[in-house]
Amino acid sequence: MSTLIEIEHAIEKLPQGDFRRLHRWMAERDEAAWDAEIAADAERGRFDRLREQVRRDYEAGKCTPL
Repeated sequence: MSTLIEIEHAIEKLPQGDFRRLHRWMAERDEAAWDAEIAADAERGRFDRLREQVRRDYEAGKCTPL
């Protein structure tokens, strides 16, 4: 297995097109992980209090159109 420093050096040597593909792949992977984390948090009810507060604020007329 390569060390992080070896991987960084290899990335620096990539042609621009390959670097862009790697960057897109990493961004997509990061976004998918973030989406999964948010979904898991929602499933566990971690946003329930926030959702309830937003509902109360909306019903009290405290919200404005974006």
